[in-house]
Amino acid sequence: MTLFAAARTATRISAPTHYTATAVILHWMMALLIIGALCVGWTMADLPLSPTRVRLFNYHKWVGITILSLAAARLLWRLFHQPPPLPDALPSWQRRAARAVHRLLYALFFAAPLAGWAFTSAAGFPVVYLGVIPLPDWVPVDKVLAEQLATLHAVLAYGLAAVVALHIAATIKHALEERAAGCMRRMLALRP
Repeated sequence: MTLFAAARTATRISAPTHYTATAVILHWMMALLIIGALCVGWTMADLPLSPTRVRLFNYHKWVGITILSLAAARLLWRLFHQPPPLPDALPSWQRRAARAVHRLLYALFFAAPLAGWAFTSAAGFPVVYLGVIPLPDWVPVDKVLAEQLATLHAVLAYGLAAVVALHIAATIKHALEERAAGCMRRMLALRP
């Protein structure tokens, strides 16, 4: 056995078999919030100007800031906690695809809310988190910039929706395949 193979085997033996409880909770909280933010975003975009639309915009912004905060917590957790390895039965191209999708998800967890926050700043509508905590505007009020940022936020949100759909489809595919059944169990079973 080569030194590389021995190190790889030792890593797999010491690697966790499931995500930690913290990682699982963050995963499912973000999943629900992202789906909620997408649904509210699509709903409010088609409404005429009304108190309901303004209320939905505020809810959408609050959820976006919460997603951004949880994404930061999740990234910090991930940096210090090794995820369980993918099942050995997965082909290498699926391993590479899984890593690429997870990296893209993390990028979009930050990019979509930040673009939305920048859009509202440029549009002159401050974010007051939960109606209590005023957050700073980090771009100047500028109508042209606001339109560009609104488009960017929409593109990133649709991109996030597409990558989430891909993630869900891959999860379902692996849950249905006996050889990769371990993929789903890694995120469902809790460990400290």
